[in-house]
Amino acid sequence: MPPQPKIGQSSIGTKIVISISSFFLILFLLLHLAGNVLVFFGPATFNGYSHALIANPLLIPIEIILAVIFLIHIYKTIRMWVRNRGARPVPYARKEWAHHTSRKSFSSTTMILSGAVILLFVVIHLETFKFGPDYLVAGSGQVRDLYRLEMEIFSNPLTVAFYALVMLLIGSHLWHGVSSAFQSLGADSPRWKRTFRVGGRLIAIIIAVGFIVIPIWVYFAGGRS
Repeated sequence: MPPQPKIGQSSIGTKIVISISSFFLILFLLLHLAGNVLVFFGPATFNGYSHALIANPLLIPIEIILAVIFLIHIYKTIRMWVRNRGARPVPYARKEWAHHTSRKSFSSTTMILSGAVILLFVVIHLETFKFGPDYLVAGSGQVRDLYRLEMEIFSNPLTVAFYALVMLLIGSHLWHGVSSAFQSLGADSPRWKRTFRVGGRLIAIIIAVGFIVIPIWVYFAGGRS
């Protein structure tokens, strides 16, 4: 009898790891959005929040943990995708949706593609903001002026369009990903199935729309002094 794979390496274990890491990443996105919407209250509020965050000694350990979770999520997702592809080396001649009995959608069938674009976006986003120009608030000596940086970056319509497009892809990724994560953890009973599916889609909409509104507002309103 061949040895059985460890739980973390099995198909079920892989789905569980992906689901748990998904929830941590979703929580990060919601918290990140909550902080970013403070830009609507002007530079003092936004820079005060960002400085408190940057000055927190727990920031670096949390960033490391988050990066590890993100990399695990990527690794496990790619491994599951490769395994699924290997299980069916010959693709379907024609794919059809089974209407209401099927979970397949544009979102579910493009998860690996949207995930790849999101990974590329994360690199660009970090280079643009975290490692971007180190403006300082006048007279502060040490408070980074991220408000000014954000106003500067989103004054370019191409950048705004790029961010909006990526946020739509993130929304599409989450549209299927959140409810799928609940399902993988066994929270998919007939009683709660619709609740989790609707809740997952609501989270996807909140995150996508929230992050799209910010650059559009900056571009058209020009921020507040």
